[in-house]
Amino acid sequence: MNLRFVETFIWVARLGSFSAAAEKLNTTQAAISNRIATLERDLGIRLFERDVRCVRLTVVGQQAVAKAEELVRVANEFREAVSDPGSLRGSIRIGTIDSIVHAWLPQFIERFRVRYPSVAIDLNTDTSLNIARDVSDRKIDLALIMGPVIAPDLINLDLCTFQCAWLASPKLGFPDRPLALAEIADQPILAYSKDSQPHHRVQRLLAESGIEDPTIYNSNSLATIMRLAQDGIGITPLPKVIVRDRLASGALIELDVTPAFPPLTFQAVYYDHPDNLISAVAAQMAQDVARTFSLAQTDGASW
Repeated sequence: MNLRFVETFIWVARLGSFSAAAEKLNTTQAAISNRIATLERDLGIRLFERDVRCVRLTVVGQQAVAKAEELVRVANEFREAVSDPGSLRGSIRIGTIDSIVHAWLPQFIERFRVRYPSVAIDLNTDTSLNIARDVSDRKIDLALIMGPVIAPDLINLDLCTFQCAWLASPKLGFPDRPLALAEIADQPILAYSKDSQPHHRVQRLLAESGIEDPTIYNSNSLATIMRLAQDGIGITPLPKVIVRDRLASGALIELDVTPAFPPLTFQAVYYDHPDNLISAVAAQMAQDVARTFSLAQTDGASW
């Protein structure tokens, strides 16, 4: 029995069409149809009922899905256990966010490259909201984001927690004493993009402090937020580990503000599927890298 044909059966069953499976597997619809027909002939059963609009699993086909997934899972686990990782080829689609890019992503990429030197990385940096949507839609294999993402067959693996602080340029001349949020909110607040978790937290803190009509500048670029804050355009709540160099140089200062900005937590999210084993390994790798990075920090990052 051809294992590739079994994998094709799983994808047709999940996606509900030969054309969608062909797109997922980077082949033609005719090739998909031929694989399924060959598998059905080898097994002596019909796996799908076909019509002009879609394909539907037969009763026997429905019973076969779980067995097929287990077969592929075991085969992949065997391959991972006994093969040379350097011999594996292909690609992995990873989505992540600026906060991780500016923290420990380079160390993760380096460790992945050492283990899988012939596996290409297709890396996309976007907001957690967009990356979460992509991993739910199976457009990417692994998400490293502020999660979790709750959806069927998605695994959420805790990565790390970053402690945050209210930050400003010394140009703004804030006094070196404890401050209430209302005392600094006359400055523009430089926040993450709308609908993100940090953006909602900023809004909630402002509302709870009785601050009406604050000026909030939103950006999906962490580099932009840091540059604007450094130039004195406004104040911002950011993870301290991301701006540690700017804090050390004095380009930014930490403000002692009440209420404090809550920490940000991050997760690795991947689709629990037997042919997505490398993503599961990569998620564990990301967890190890994030833990090592967090433990190495003495001024704000914690596990």
